[in-house]
Amino acid sequence: MTQPSPEELQQQAGKLLSQVAGYVGVRTMDIGLRLGLLAEIANHPQGVTAEALAKQTGLDPLYVQVWCRAAYASEILELGDDQAFKLAPHVDKLLLDRDFPGYIGGIPGIMVQPEFFDLFAENLPSGQRIWWDQCSPAFIQSVSETARPFYTRLIPGGLARVPGLSDRLDQGARILELACGAGVGLIRMAQTYPQSTFVGLDGDAYSLELVADRLKEIGLQDRVSLTRSMLEEINDSEQYDVALINVSMHECRDIDKVTTNVLRALKPDGYFVISDFPFPDSTEGCRTVPARVMCGIQFFEALIDDQLLPTQAFVDLLGKHGFRNVGSFDLTPVHAVTYGQK
Repeated sequence: MTQPSPEELQQQAGKLLSQVAGYVGVRTMDIGLRLGLLAEIANHPQGVTAEALAKQTGLDPLYVQVWCRAAYASEILELGDDQAFKLAPHVDKLLLDRDFPGYIGGIPGIMVQPEFFDLFAENLPSGQRIWWDQCSPAFIQSVSETARPFYTRLIPGGLARVPGLSDRLDQGARILELACGAGVGLIRMAQTYPQSTFVGLDGDAYSLELVADRLKEIGLQDRVSLTRSMLEEINDSEQYDVALINVSMHECRDIDKVTTNVLRALKPDGYFVISDFPFPDSTEGCRTVPARVMCGIQFFEALIDDQLLPTQAFVDLLGKHGFRNVGSFDLTPVHAVTYGQK
C-alpha cells in the first residue's frame, strides 16, 4: 500500500479540523443569540470591548472575552480600534433580523437541540423512531424559528411566481395550510391577503395552542380556524381554493394518500403549493454547503422515519396524481417551490 505524503496527510487533516472549527462556530453563534451578546453588539456599530460588553449584559467578563475571541475567530465579529468588537458585515441581517428573507438566526439553536444529533446517536443501535408529540417545546419553537424565513420568502414573493395564484389570493380565497406548526405562515398569509380566509391543520396539539394564542393576541381568530388532524386523515371535498404546505411534505407518513386527499379537498382549478428543501438527487451532490446543512437535517428526519426529497420527486408526485400545470422553481439553494392545479 502506498504511504500518503506529508502534504496529503496535512490536507486531509485540514479538512477534518475545519469540521471541528465549524462546530465551534455553531456553538458560538448559539450562545451569542441565546444570551443576547450579538444583539447588544448590534447596538454599538462603532464597536464595544469585551469588558464593556460584559457590563452591558451582566455576564462574566472572562467568559465574555472567551466568547468574543471565538466569535472573531469564526468571522461572526470584526475587531476594530482599541480591541472593540463589532458585528461582521451583514450579520445583523442574517442572524438578528427575523423578517429578513435570508435570516438564518434560527439554525444554530435547532442544531444544538438534543432531538437532532444526540437522540439520533442514542437510537442508532435500536433504530427507534419518534414523532412530533415526543419533541420538547423548545424544539418545536426552534423548528418554527427556522421555518420563518421560508414563509418570508414564500409570502408573497414566492406565491407571486405561481401563474395566476396572486390574483386568486387578492380577490379572496379559502386557503388550507397543512402542517401549519406554530402559525407563522398562517398569520403572514392572513395579514398579506385580507380578503381570504384560512384553515390551519396540524397533528401537534402544542403547536395549535401556540397558534390559537397568537391569533387571539393579534385579532385574526375570525378569519383563521384550526383543526387537529394528521394529513392522511383529511376528508374534505372541494372546500379550498389553495392548499399549501411548508417544509413538511417530505414528512408525510403516506405521501400518495396525502396528495390524493389534497386533490379531493381542492375546488376545481385549485392550487397545491409545496414549499420544501430541494435535497440533492444524488450522493455526489451533497458536498455543497447548502447540501451539507440539509444532510444535518436528515438526522432528525430519520428519527421521524422520513427523509428530505429532491424537488423532482414532488413534481413527479403531482403529475402522477393528475395535477395540471405542474411546475417548480428555486427561491434559494435550500428552498424550492413545486405547484400544480386541480
